[in-house]
Amino acid sequence: AFHFGPCRVEGVVPQELWEAFWAVRDTLQAQDNITDVRLLRAEVLQNVSDAESCYLVHQLLRFYLDTVFKNYHNKTAELRTLKSFSTLANNFVLIVSDLQPCQEQNMCSSREEAHRRFLQFQRAFEQLDVEAAATKALGEIDILLRWMQKFYQL
Repeated sequence: AFHFGPCRVEGVVPQELWEAFWAVRDTLQAQDNITDVRLLRAEVLQNVSDAESCYLVHQLLRFYLDTVFKNYHNKTAELRTLKSFSTLANNFVLIVSDLQPCQEQNMCSSREEAHRRFLQFQRAFEQLDVEAAATKALGEIDILLRWMQKFYQL
């Protein structure tokens, strides 16, 4: 299970997420022409407290679902990578639906810091052309998965 602070997520297997990402990584990274920009920078994901983690992962995955996958959908059909993207998206939906950030008062205090981190990611995304930003965000799923895996315990 994933333990993001007080939030728990059951039934998501990190290995499945990795396999889906690896299946599309080369295709994605070949499409990414902007090599001097990183969306998921250290200041977004480094030293995130357990309390912040629940809110931050919720915001990041919700953004991936609502913005990144949605903007890339036509391209996935064209690149024949729909199956892998569906696996990633379905698992992200599962995680987001399991997370209920900010139910407890002590969690809400860390919400501001997590939101500030998320906004750094979102601003970097919005500075790029939509398709280029979606490509870059998808190519960085490995960074997101590595970070999420820190909160995974058997």
